[in-house]
Amino acid sequence: MWDLLVVTPIKESITFLSHAIASVGIPYPFGFGIILFTLIIKLITLPLNIQQMRAAKALQDLQPKLQELQKKYGKDREKLAQEQMKLYREANVNPLAGCLPSLIQLPIWIGLYQALFKMAQEGILAEGFFFIPSLAKPVGMGWLWPPSAWHWPDMPAYLVLPILTLVTQLLVQKMSSPPTTDPQQAAMNQMMYFFPFMLFFFALQVPSGLSLYWVVMNLFTLVQQYIFMQGWKKPIIAGRKTHGERTKKP
Repeated sequence: MWDLLVVTPIKESITFLSHAIASVGIPYPFGFGIILFTLIIKLITLPLNIQQMRAAKALQDLQPKLQELQKKYGKDREKLAQEQMKLYREANVNPLAGCLPSLIQLPIWIGLYQALFKMAQEGILAEGFFFIPSLAKPVGMGWLWPPSAWHWPDMPAYLVLPILTLVTQLLVQKMSSPPTTDPQQAAMNQMMYFFPFMLFFFALQVPSGLSLYWVVMNLFTLVQQYIFMQGWKKPIIAGRKTHGERTKKP
């Protein structure tokens, strides 16, 4: 069922896009097919990404109120947590909303890995992409460890995309995690910084086509976040009063 609903559609979509690109004489059709597929996925998930960015901006706008709560209830952790959740609820802000797009993309990433692995086994993905010898390699850590003179010529090329995956994912994480004085939110932000390093470790073991997908996805995300955040320089929850402010007498 998983293959039928996820893996096969991804495989057929990339193959179709690659053949369409090759038909107009563009080189490296499978590499550009993966890039075009990434753009399509990015457009499909755009509403979720906007929700993620709005949540990050709303949390940033709430920082002054969160700082007030920290000063008032800093010694009472339980009361502080209750008041923070009350503030989030009254401002209609979900501090976990920023995690949703990444979680939804995870099945796509797994399906893409399986699709590319099948394409590699079938010899479809044997071609390279610019300096990368093959989009179907590497698989596993054998190319990296133990060191072997046989691997040295290709090792730098295969290291580029995993490093770019790490760097671009760290940048995405930084842009989507606004500064906060909320201890719980700060701890959550710190935990999210483990994800880029996990991704880097996976990128060392999976076909380069998958790393290419993630790097391009991150670049699109960075551009998207920059454009939208430029349009949201004013507080997006400005003018929205919490229950405490509405009941406060002048």
